[in-house]
Amino acid sequence: MAKYGSNCLTDLPGWFILRTMTFGEKVIDFNTHLHFDGKLPNGIRMMNPFEEGQEARSIMEQFYRIFYNSPGKRRMLIGINPGRFGSGVTGIPFTDTKRLTEKTGISFHGGLQTHEPSAVFIHHMMDAYGGLKKFCQHFYFTSMCPLGFVMDKGKGKEVNYNYYDTKALTDLVYDFMIAKLKEQLAWGIDRSVGYCLGTGKNAAFITKVNDKYKFFNKLVPLEHPRFIMQYRSRYQQAYIDKYLAALRLKA
Repeated sequence: MAKYGSNCLTDLPGWFILRTMTFGEKVIDFNTHLHFDGKLPNGIRMMNPFEEGQEARSIMEQFYRIFYNSPGKRRMLIGINPGRFGSGVTGIPFTDTKRLTEKTGISFHGGLQTHEPSAVFIHHMMDAYGGLKKFCQHFYFTSMCPLGFVMDKGKGKEVNYNYYDTKALTDLVYDFMIAKLKEQLAWGIDRSVGYCLGTGKNAAFITKVNDKYKFFNKLVPLEHPRFIMQYRSRYQQAYIDKYLAALRLKA
């Protein structure tokens, strides 16, 4: 029989460990065990910042221990997949290196300093909500695919790629995405309302998934931060107001 006073987590049943972990510890455990070894289309590779660099993993662990150590249910905002200059470097969704040091107080020692327009909008929105700490008490960012993709353009150049850019890629990672979304929802996520970042292909895909699996009672699509900053930046405050109104929806 396992001796629970031995401080050996491996002696404890998995359900007990999950129940007693903080929300932040659940995210850390999830991220550090992310791995995809399936087939991908030619010229596309999976990007896993937690396997490719120790700094992203260290930053991620610090962030979730600081900002997600409180109990309580959180609502989920689902993006597309990690990008090269945001969470691909920092390990934190919608957070580039500039926002990392300015907003979280966590140092970045890597050589690649990044600026991601999506991160600018999201952190402005969180400031308007009441600040990063308050936002993290109520909400949790994830992606439909928790790992990113890059496409080889030749001559050593890679560009971001999305899980929905080709049906072949979507089909190959579909089971992986659904399994990982289910895993996160098991952490006690508030399923009364879920949010989809992107009103086009991402919304269409997640809506079909939600119709099939009934993950959320209500799914609210919001314009993707990248779209806002690239095409509607002059109306940024109006979109921030739209986000805040949606986040305050009652169950």
